[in-house]
Amino acid sequence: MVIGALALFEHGYARLTEDIDLVMTPEGLEAFHRELIGLGYLPAFQGAKKRLRSTTEDVFIEVMTTGEYPGDGKPKPVSIPNPAAASIEIEGVQFATLEKLIELKLASGMTAPHRLKDLADVQELIKVRGLQPEFAERLNPYVREKFVELAEAVKQSPKD
Repeated sequence: MVIGALALFEHGYARLTEDIDLVMTPEGLEAFHRELIGLGYLPAFQGAKKRLRSTTEDVFIEVMTTGEYPGDGKPKPVSIPNPAAASIEIEGVQFATLEKLIELKLASGMTAPHRLKDLADVQELIKVRGLQPEFAERLNPYVREKFVELAEAVKQSPKD
């Protein structure tokens, strides 16, 4: 399942990126290594399991696995979901649903000071998608208050 900037783009907000962010199950990651390493993909550095590189496009791929926690990596009510339960197919590619993408970005930005861009990404999604504070009801309770705060800030900000 694609997350990160490429998923943001598919949900309406274009942001530059230097890598591709994916979610895989641990079994999917093992299969990736078993079947694709050496066939157009390599570890980004010796021993890397979750940081890969496409040798044809020279693009880095960051992998998060089901059950990990966004942001600071510490346990919280929002975790990396199984792609089968949290994705939508767009043109043959599995992307995180809008709700799941927003949950992950909020949980990341709320717990990791170096990930504040994740909160800005949510604000931009709120703007471009016209999301209202009520959208928070579709999110994990852990992130609802932060979503409402950002949605209210967007409503109060001058229009560009």
